[in-house]
Amino acid sequence: MPHESNPSGVSRQVGFVLLPGFSLLAQACALEPLHVANLLAGERLYTPLTFGLDERAVKSAAELALTPHSVAGDDAGELDMLFVCAPVAVNAAHDALLAWLSRLAGRGVALGGIAGGTEVLARAGVLDGYRATLPWQSAESFVQAHPAVRVSQQLFEIDRDRLTCGGGTAAMDMMMTLIAQHHGQALAERISEHFVCERIRMGDEPQHVPLRSRLGHAPQSLIDAVTLMESNIEEPLTTHELSTHLGISRRQLERLFKKYLQAVPSRYYLDLRLQQARKLLRETDQAVGDIALQTGFSSGAHFSTAYRNHFGMTPREERLG
Repeated sequence: MPHESNPSGVSRQVGFVLLPGFSLLAQACALEPLHVANLLAGERLYTPLTFGLDERAVKSAAELALTPHSVAGDDAGELDMLFVCAPVAVNAAHDALLAWLSRLAGRGVALGGIAGGTEVLARAGVLDGYRATLPWQSAESFVQAHPAVRVSQQLFEIDRDRLTCGGGTAAMDMMMTLIAQHHGQALAERISEHFVCERIRMGDEPQHVPLRSRLGHAPQSLIDAVTLMESNIEEPLTTHELSTHLGISRRQLERLFKKYLQAVPSRYYLDLRLQQARKLLRETDQAVGDIALQTGFSSGAHFSTAYRNHFGMTPREERLG
């Protein structure tokens, strides 16, 4: 979605379908940036509308209820985009909703999934061939159920006219990125400042998945190895030192990494250090040289080369971006 101005003053109609058990936090994180965009712009850039499965108030996970404006399936107004707000675990089929989503997709309405809303979009068949993300807890079963969807574990994905996020505060980053595409980065940054956010997180940043969940049923020795790596970023341990700490052979350690993480220990460790470096580059004003030292690189040149090989840009280009 390229940056578009609003010369005609036409307000975008943005719908939110609320399914029982939805997250109030995620829904507010998606809705509030639109309200503040209107406030700061001094004009109605967005008109939010809420939909329920029927006319009754919809109870959230926190057992607080919101009364929707309309019923899903009522083609009232000219929707520009529609977001499905659903709990992480979506059990019911909601056939009428799925059919409505399919019709809206045929009309060219942009569709979004917040938390379990991604699962609902996939069930409607409107995510096939698109990149999408969802809460990390559901990723494994989702991949098996919807092989035509290109799944990531990033904070959010905006792929053409499909927008998905892992829920929670990632919904705010997604919406502020969308507003920047519609009305410019300056407005998005003012919205971020309004919410006292340090920055707008980028969609390519990964969701934080707990270590035990990331490694599933891996042996404790592998979990201990990754824990050691994460605790020793500034002064990296060698593979030999890791295996000695764990009381297993280097060959055993390499076999574990290959089986469960599809990487040799040194490559996995380097990826961890570079991800930490990227986080520091984006979130702090520290000098690039200092970040190199904090992430275990003995020279700026080595750091720059490794960073470019991994991310396709140098640390200084990351900062400029």
